Amino acid sequence: MFVLALGLALMLGVHVFASLRGPRARVVERVGADPYRALHTLVAGAGVALIVWGFIRYRAHDWSQIWAPPEHMRDATVTLMWFALVSLACVGKAPGRIRGWLRHPLLAAVTIWSFAHLLSNGDAGGMLLFGAFLVWSIYARVALALRGDHGAPPSAAFTRGDATALLVGSALYVALALLHPYFAGVVAIDW
Repeated sequence: MFVLALGLALMLGVHVFASLRGPRARVVERVGADPYRALHTLVAGAGVALIVWGFIRYRAHDWSQIWAPPEHMRDATVTLMWFALVSLACVGKAPGRIRGWLRHPLLAAVTIWSFAHLLSNGDAGGMLLFGAFLVWSIYARVALALRGDHGAPPSAAFTRGDATALLVGSALYVALALLHPYFAGVVAIDW
């Protein structure tokens, strides 16, 4: 589980550092904006690779069940994932009521995704993975609010962006439900 924890530390650590505007500005001033972005991307990418590799190793060799979630928690996860994927589909420039309501759609998607998976995963690795992302997403939202960044303004009416988010999010939901057994090793929905 060390590799998983290292990957989470790299991936989330580089994002926490980016939220610390003073230290980040000093590094950007010292190395330049483009090299900083390249380094950020490299470290985050390495973190993602270690998270994936670490979780695969954990599932194969170090599985540790802490508690057994009730069966209805799986239903809650399946339901919440639709909201997470619609939120993810709101990322971009298209204005909409949903995007404005979420303010920061990517953070909303990560928060919902991680919380939903914590409900139905009672193993140590799953709790570490989803718990770390949940804590980070809450931290990131608070950090943005403290900086005065309140995200996209709400739209007064339902827009084409909302329709697109609902369609794309629903399509992602079906695709991920079908592919979940292949990349996560667990059937998400019993069709």
